[in-house]
Amino acid sequence: MSMNVSLQQLKVFVAVARARSFTRAAREFGLTQSAVSRCVRELEEAIELKLFDRTTRQVELTVAGSGFERRIGRLLDEIDMALSEGRDAHQAHSGVVLVASNPVLSSTWVPAALARCQAAFPSLTLQLQDLPQAAVLQAVEQGEADFGVIAECVPFASGSLDVQPLSATPLCALLPAHHPLALQGALRWDDLAREPLVTLNRDAGCRGAVMRALDGLRPEGRPLQEFAHVAGVARMAQLGMGIGVLPVCVEGARVACHWPAPAGPLVARLLHPVVNVTTMLVRRRHRSLRPCAQAAWSQFMADGSVQDASVREGWVADASHASSSDTEAVETLIDGSPARGANGAPMRVALRGPDAPPPLQVTLTHARIE
Repeated sequence: MSMNVSLQQLKVFVAVARARSFTRAAREFGLTQSAVSRCVRELEEAIELKLFDRTTRQVELTVAGSGFERRIGRLLDEIDMALSEGRDAHQAHSGVVLVASNPVLSSTWVPAALARCQAAFPSLTLQLQDLPQAAVLQAVEQGEADFGVIAECVPFASGSLDVQPLSATPLCALLPAHHPLALQGALRWDDLAREPLVTLNRDAGCRGAVMRALDGLRPEGRPLQEFAHVAGVARMAQLGMGIGVLPVCVEGARVACHWPAPAGPLVARLLHPVVNVTTMLVRRRHRSLRPCAQAAWSQFMADGSVQDASVREGWVADASHASSSDTEAVETLIDGSPARGANGAPMRVALRGPDAPPPLQVTLTHARIE
């Protein structure tokens, strides 16, 4: 049997039933008493049940009306609660947000970004899923995580994901200060051709970049060991068990540092030609994020992107000729000419203090996927 019942009729019925008065229900809805009576009468006709016994002095529910009010009242309360929660999530950014990240970024930049997001939106509940990078992509594709944080070379494309690059970090060689290659000014990838190397495995997302950079350069059989964490790579390099190959940020750079230099007595040398590993946010394509997740996504974008508009694509901070006491280096373009600010003076970036080991060579680039 088809019934033409409106939500308004059900709300009016429940109001009359709880107030035991047509007059008080009319006042609650801003209606006339006759309009409330007509609304209840039309509902009774539609469901073919008598809901009230009416007298000139009182209104009482019938047995059928009492059972109907219990069920409909609970349903309307749940509807109001759901609508209220939806408004709160949109207006106050409340709710649970699941962020998936590869293990290396989960131990460096992502927790700090989560903390700043929590401070910006105290009503959010943020949960971090630490997963291998392939599992991060799968969790986002399947809707198990609201969005993910990965590291990859650009261009990186996926048919099912939207990708937002944040900032790029160059691959560097990590060596003990006494290593012969550490004494050179600049290093090329072919300088590493016959050296034992140590880098991160697939879970961290940058192994593919390392392998492509070395393609065709290394004799077959030369050792290349892989570790799950930066600390393992750095320790092997410290002990002379291989040259570490990792993305390394410059200290004091005007970009969010996603790959801080490992602690310990190592020097980092930028490898040429420069190969960047870009930190990226990923989300499902053609799917809107929930308001609370959108708030977190926007905060991560603001937190992880280039902070100074003067840092443009292709700029390199080259410290290859700086001494250990230097605290800043002239920022140069790829072709070697100095990058200059609005006043025409060479732009400089802070590198290391006087007591630090030899300075880092790094690239400051912001990659975009078109």
